[in-house]
Amino acid sequence: MKVFGVTGWKNAGKTGLMERLVTDITGRGFSVSTIKHSHHSADVDHVGTDSHRHRVAGASEVVLASSLRVAIMQELRDAPEPPLRELLTRLRPVDLVLIEGYKREAHPKIEAYRTAAGHDLRAPDDETIQAVASDIPLDLDRPVFDLNDTGAIADFILAQVGL
Repeated sequence: MKVFGVTGWKNAGKTGLMERLVTDITGRGFSVSTIKHSHHSADVDHVGTDSHRHRVAGASEVVLASSLRVAIMQELRDAPEPPLRELLTRLRPVDLVLIEGYKREAHPKIEAYRTAAGHDLRAPDDETIQAVASDIPLDLDRPVFDLNDTGAIADFILAQVGL
């Protein structure tokens, strides 16, 4: 599978860009999956549901299946967070996997940059960042796109991964 990431600091526009990229790229006929890294205690289940009760009772893995979707919840308990390369092996084959976050992983990325977020640009010190999607013009040694020019960003990513 082809892999490309969207990275950047909090409030830089990563999730909005990811959402627009998925819509654009799937609209072109490609299949896309996503992996999102969170620094928070993510929980897709809710107190009181049967699946939550299974997890609280001690199940290591709970599969919730319906005619619309399947959710697999795995409790790490004391195990370490699985590395990105392992998570990629769990996905069904698709044309492209877009990865949000995982700043320190070695896959190619585009940095989302918004001046109002108040953070320094990561790109000058990170060779895995192939381009920047910014809300202001920047003078860099790699392509800079308008943060809202989803089509151009999608074109770039698809060209980079050979699709």
